[in-house]
Amino acid sequence: MKYHFIAIGGIGMSGLAKYLLEKGFEVSGSDISDSKYINKLRDLGAKIYIGHDENNVPTGDCKVVVSTAIRANNPELLKAKELGHKIYHRSDILAELAHDNKFFIGFSGTHGKTTTSGLASYVLEKAGYEPSFVVGGIIPEIHTNAQFKNGKYFTAELDESDGTILKYRPNVVAVNNLDIDHVDFYKNGIDDLVNTFNTFIGQLKPDSVVLINTDDEGVRKLKRTENMKTYGFSNADYTVKNVEMNKDYSEFEVMYKEKSFGKFKIQLHGKHNVCNALAVIAALNEGGVDIDKIREYFYGFTGMGRRFEKVAEFDGITVFDDYAHHPTEIKSTLAAMRSVTDNNVIAVFQPHRYTRLQRFWDEFKKSFGDADRIIVTDIYSASEDSIEGITSENFIKGFDNAEYLSGSMEDVAKKLLPTLKAGDIVIGLGAGTITELGKNLKKYNGEKVGH
Repeated sequence: MKYHFIAIGGIGMSGLAKYLLEKGFEVSGSDISDSKYINKLRDLGAKIYIGHDENNVPTGDCKVVVSTAIRANNPELLKAKELGHKIYHRSDILAELAHDNKFFIGFSGTHGKTTTSGLASYVLEKAGYEPSFVVGGIIPEIHTNAQFKNGKYFTAELDESDGTILKYRPNVVAVNNLDIDHVDFYKNGIDDLVNTFNTFIGQLKPDSVVLINTDDEGVRKLKRTENMKTYGFSNADYTVKNVEMNKDYSEFEVMYKEKSFGKFKIQLHGKHNVCNALAVIAALNEGGVDIDKIREYFYGFTGMGRRFEKVAEFDGITVFDDYAHHPTEIKSTLAAMRSVTDNNVIAVFQPHRYTRLQRFWDEFKKSFGDADRIIVTDIYSASEDSIEGITSENFIKGFDNAEYLSGSMEDVAKKLLPTLKAGDIVIGLGAGTITELGKNLKKYNGEKVGH
């Protein structure tokens, strides 16, 4: 069986392709440009085409894999249909792999699923369980977003953005939170999202375990079922106590009802990451993992790529990169930053999608309370058409500490750099090209020093 991926270079698609290559399948794919993910796939034997062209599609027996982003007029998709190939959404392939004689542990919810699935995969790998996994980010210490191994466990994040979570049947699943985000799909807001998760939970096997975070208002709307267990900071089956948070680490004791699992230490910052770690501990315990065997490895996890990731340091200035592109995520990230520093925090926000900025305009405005200075860049459209009045210039109105910097991320870095001073902490926030901010600041600082 051959697999051909249309737009193979994304974090989700490349992870699936890597997994299939490691299982021994023949994989090809195309994308509009090269990337570090594509180079790794080439090294594993994938045949890669740059640019979409109908001639890229293999003949013979082949599964063609697409994501929700692939448009109906894509030439490779049209050719695949002409050849009679069956078209699979990437979620179909993930479901197929996850249910392939493995004990499937899934992590879901609007926020935190990449961190929780990555942390679970990391500690299982370090403890020698040889897990298979596909997650939505690079695990820094393992340097990959996916792997196939012969161990019992398969861990993955389960995306709710387009309803495809209904395709999965995990043995254990943690629901971190439910917060309306993808308004293009969930047109009736939180009610649609809760209904989707109720359907998902109702489809699971009777012996599955559903872990729900009862600290979250959205999760509390779910119908309770017999296979549910709870986690949270209080009044739950799995709880934490004796929490200590400082600039270097967070430490806490985990309780399961009256039983103590002892203390855990993590490098991740913020109350939300203590809850993320608790979700992982609960899920792995429900999956039969020896908690004492994995305890020491929690501290070694430095976080997923693009999640509170330090990307540059120069002249006493520190630059972080974070994928936060929703008001809840931005508020949590900045609160975590403020909890570990009294220094000047400069939030550089690249709004992601016109529809998201429009829908959460007021919520975004309220999410920057822990920033000393706010920089707003041009909106990253993600192929959306612009919406009248939804602009970065209009967004900064009403702030007394915000400014708009236009242009590419190189332009933003050039304009921002001269205003920075030693001790400043810059944090880029968004899901688009904002990830290039750190390297551009470092680059232009180097040129400045060189001159």
